[in-house]
Amino acid sequence: MTKWSGGAGRVGVVFLAASALTACAGDSAYSWAWYIFDPTDPRGRSHLGFMADGVWATVSISLASIIVSVALGLLVALLGMSGNRHLGWLNRIYVESVRAVPVLVLLLWVYYGLPVVIGLQLSVFAAGLVTLALSDSAFEAEIFRAGIQSVPNGQTEAASSLGLGWAKIMWLVVLPQAVRRILPALGNQFVYMLKMSSLISVVGFQELTRRANELTVTEYRPLEIYSLLVLEYLVLILLASFLVRRLERRLANSPH
Repeated sequence: MTKWSGGAGRVGVVFLAASALTACAGDSAYSWAWYIFDPTDPRGRSHLGFMADGVWATVSISLASIIVSVALGLLVALLGMSGNRHLGWLNRIYVESVRAVPVLVLLLWVYYGLPVVIGLQLSVFAAGLVTLALSDSAFEAEIFRAGIQSVPNGQTEAASSLGLGWAKIMWLVVLPQAVRRILPALGNQFVYMLKMSSLISVVGFQELTRRANELTVTEYRPLEIYSLLVLEYLVLILLASFLVRRLERRLANSPH
């Protein structure tokens, strides 16, 4: 079996949680095998390290995708609010079309379709980033649109009376206020991105879910392995939610 190492110390506590879960099973006929994640055993440490190493892959592609999707979503939102009829139609077509396509279907088309259609073969990371960013950008566009429209018109009129152009008004006056209002929604989209990144395992990206699938093939203990996977995602989501709440409080307390 392939040697897996690294990161075991970061998740060794999971073994204790797993043992407690086994105790709760009570009279269940299932024979739990948490020894495969025993941090006191070299084999268990190897498995823990293999799973823990997938955390970085999941977080990295989620962060990269949310950054690209926010930028693209803002651009699409601004196109729709530019006052130009044609750009407005382009905005609606993009948003409705992208939101209508399931993420998994879009991923498969990007990874397998682009090489045939335009001769572009993307790596699994690039294909996942493009897919997640495109899919999420349609939702980001609607979030930004709602946030921008929530800023009172008086703010725009006051800035315009000072001689500021549309671009400066949007960048200096409207967007800073809009971001404060939509930050919870942006945080929710990052949590969504963390969960949707699991779909990229279908094309071979070595994130958490892919590693769990590979470990299941060698150990034949799917319940224990996927239980650990649930715990890892739970920790990631709770940590992301905590950081978003802290950022919200910091922005709320900062001077406007």
